[in-house]
Amino acid sequence: MTLACPLCCMESEIKMKIPQHVAIILDGNGRWAKSKGMPRNYGHTVGAKNVETVCQAADELGIKYLTLYAFSTENWNRPKSEVDALMKLLESYLKNCIKTAEKNHMRVRVIGDTTRLGEAFQKRIAELETASASNTGLNLTIAINYGSRDEMMRAMRRMMEDYKAGNISMDMVDEKLFSGYLDTKDIPDPDLLIRTSGEQRLSNYLLWQLAYSEFYFTDVPWPDFHKKELELAIGAYNKRDRRYGGIKEEE
Repeated sequence: MTLACPLCCMESEIKMKIPQHVAIILDGNGRWAKSKGMPRNYGHTVGAKNVETVCQAADELGIKYLTLYAFSTENWNRPKSEVDALMKLLESYLKNCIKTAEKNHMRVRVIGDTTRLGEAFQKRIAELETASASNTGLNLTIAINYGSRDEMMRAMRRMMEDYKAGNISMDMVDEKLFSGYLDTKDIPDPDLLIRTSGEQRLSNYLLWQLAYSEFYFTDVPWPDFHKKELELAIGAYNKRDRRYGGIKEEE
């Protein structure tokens, strides 16, 4: 017996609205590995492999922008062995991502304070961003050493430097100007935020940008989050009233 996908069933009744930009907090790698009697780093490895799966699903569904929370400013507080393994995994992923981006016409950008990353890591990021800059497919943004409060503080410092240099005046300061100093200045704000593995908090992620986003929390851990789960999230997004918030009234 063949089962129809959730979106296909819904589309037969109503035209689905696909969010332009989806942001995801990738959570649950360690717990997923523990549930299988494996070390936490195994979960991170499987989780990294799942990124390409979800990128492909997002592209097939018509999502234009996908932003993934890969490593936060707070993640440095984890055990050194885990941090070192994560850094190696992320650097390896970015190296392989050049070929993936070329194959899928995907543009890739990294946000966050990359100055704390190793020199080779920073070079890898620059190579990937340059190589994929002209691609016109899915816009993938990876948040590495990213924290929203840190991002806003860095933005404020840059804005103050411009003010001192006479490049901006006090009466020019508004939301649009401030947004132009954020790491996401060239990316539209997310329509939908997804967090996997059951937690229901933002964890210092895109606090400014998520001001009017819809939130979707799922118990599915990131290594098991595939196209079906993304479709379910979009289905829930379509039940929201984007004008007033909340759930649409039954007709």
